[in-house]
Amino acid sequence: MSQRRVPWSLLITFGLMTALVVVGAVFTEPFGRAVEQVQAFIVGTFGWFYVLAAVFFLVFALWLMFSRHGHIRLGRDDESPEYGFFTWFAMLFSAGMGIGLIFYSVAEPISHFADPPRAEPETLEAAADAMVITFFHWGLHAWAIYVIVGLSLAYFAFRHNLPLTIRSALYPILGERVHGPLGSFVDMLAVFGTIFGLATSLGLGAMQFNAGLDHLGLAGISVANQITLIAVITLAATVSAASGLNRGIRRLSQLNVVLALGLLLVVFFGGPTLFLLSTYVQNIGGYAASLIELSFNTDAYIGTEWQEAWTMFYWGWWISWSPFVGMFIARVSRGRTIREFIAGVLLAPSLLVFFWMVVFGNTAIHMELAGAGGLVDALGEDISTVIFVMLQELPLATLTALVTILVVAIFFVTSADSGSLVVNILTAGGDPDPPMYRRAMGALMIGAVAAVLLLTGGLSALQTAAITTAMPFSIVMLLICFGLYKSLNGERVFRLGAEGPAQLADAVSGRSLPSAGAPLAGATPPGGYTGVRPLPLAAAERHEDWRKRLKTVIWGYERFSRLAAEKQAEIMPRIQAYLDETVVPAFEQIAAELEQHDREATIDREVDRACLTVWRGSEEEFSFTVHGLVREPVSFALTEVVSRPEDIQPRAEIILGTGRIGDWALDDLNAERIFDEFVGAYSHWMGW
Repeated sequence: MSQRRVPWSLLITFGLMTALVVVGAVFTEPFGRAVEQVQAFIVGTFGWFYVLAAVFFLVFALWLMFSRHGHIRLGRDDESPEYGFFTWFAMLFSAGMGIGLIFYSVAEPISHFADPPRAEPETLEAAADAMVITFFHWGLHAWAIYVIVGLSLAYFAFRHNLPLTIRSALYPILGERVHGPLGSFVDMLAVFGTIFGLATSLGLGAMQFNAGLDHLGLAGISVANQITLIAVITLAATVSAASGLNRGIRRLSQLNVVLALGLLLVVFFGGPTLFLLSTYVQNIGGYAASLIELSFNTDAYIGTEWQEAWTMFYWGWWISWSPFVGMFIARVSRGRTIREFIAGVLLAPSLLVFFWMVVFGNTAIHMELAGAGGLVDALGEDISTVIFVMLQELPLATLTALVTILVVAIFFVTSADSGSLVVNILTAGGDPDPPMYRRAMGALMIGAVAAVLLLTGGLSALQTAAITTAMPFSIVMLLICFGLYKSLNGERVFRLGAEGPAQLADAVSGRSLPSAGAPLAGATPPGGYTGVRPLPLAAAERHEDWRKRLKTVIWGYERFSRLAAEKQAEIMPRIQAYLDETVVPAFEQIAAELEQHDREATIDREVDRACLTVWRGSEEEFSFTVHGLVREPVSFALTEVVSRPEDIQPRAEIILGTGRIGDWALDDLNAERIFDEFVGAYSHWMGW
């Protein structure tokens, strides 16, 4: 097969980013002034729009959760979730973990304690209000933004077989034009947001890393040192991306989550534990009571300086970060219903992030109110040092400082590596397996943008980048909501009695989406990019774009299909042998035992499964199926947004008449385990 061409959208994106980096590096001061002017214009002119947009995304997500569409599954109607609840929640939490959570967990509560917008500084009222405002910035609004992008990606990719890209969410509005320049432009907006959102995080990480080294007496705080750190860590991320060390990076990411949770426990038990538990409950109540007031606050009467530095920065940061996190959340949520997805993504990560903020933020506030203090003074010197000043007052101070630095460094590497993957997927129309050299280019570009932003304005420039790039993508997100609403309504019309695609097409503006589970032209690669089914178009439109659609189908998954087919061919004999040598003999023993108790049992052997059916007289009483399948490995970090064929491994799942009850590695679901699972499921059914 001939080598794939570099997508023109990727060339344009990298060209514009390179120009920005060069201009920022050469004309540092003028560029910095221009950045400040852009931020002042956007906040002064469109601040109200950011506030309303964030509120709308939360209201829309809640409406979807409680609407008649909540039962719709992100996949086929009969598809079970890919991961169990515990694993899924763990991965959702990992999506919320990042450099920002380390950077702001102490800095933001202490900032609001020292300079509160609604209370007297450094008072008990300021302490409570500081945590409420922190919850507001890191809570439901942030996760609602991720819900919009993640839900749309999962719905259109897994239910309608469209590519896992932002443009797919606009199919009900744009139709086949999503596969042309207009769709590429939408993805490019998402790419710009992703690059600047990641650059913001990496810039904060460099500042935090530098502050940690300064705290340990290893290096002073300076922009030069921060840029050097960015260069070194970006180089590590680039090597990772270019070498394809995906499993190593995945393990590193999982280790990082363990280290972060270990750090959390040390602070929780080493700090005022009972005070933290009490304030966790009280702060959630205060957040709930203030939610409406804070949601609509624009500081119209006192000026937008505080809003600019905090709320609008966060809304911009979450919006620009949403394609990155949304793609990961979508990827691990296949098979969930819309109601499950929204409830899980809104509530579980929010409560866990709240606990993180309470442990770090209220420990710091307790030190100011009843301890040695000094954190407000450290805040005035450098915001990135505050967390290390707090850790110094707790047990294992040097160790926790080192762990904090290590966690930030690993987050830096894994975020740059996985961010470059997302950028390449979006600029390549959904290609899940971009060449390694393009991933390396993406990691370098993200690091370079972070360095330029630090060079031209530090924290202020990072905030401006997030606010500015989120502006156009927030409009795209509003269109995504509209497209999702139209598609869900069209699906309902189709389910209520439409006879075919024509009726559904009328319901969604003359365009029909590929239906859930509908076969596409050609083989569908397992777990991968499937292309788009040809759709009914006017003759002129068909003449104009059929070549483009054909190119998209072939170029988009030809290589993946070949690799996946090779892996599938390698795995299927193992599954067949497992069914014949382990499952069927176990079923035969169960059937023989059932016959001793006046039950007849039959065994059906299909290509990828074996089914044991229990009969009582002429009626089917109970069914127990072992299904062999391929499954991507569980990942608790953002490094592997899209799995590759070489990661696919054989698994076995048990399916009852009421649904799937779990899956195992082939060696783990042996005959003894099958006996136990059958007896347990059968006894549960009999009791019910």
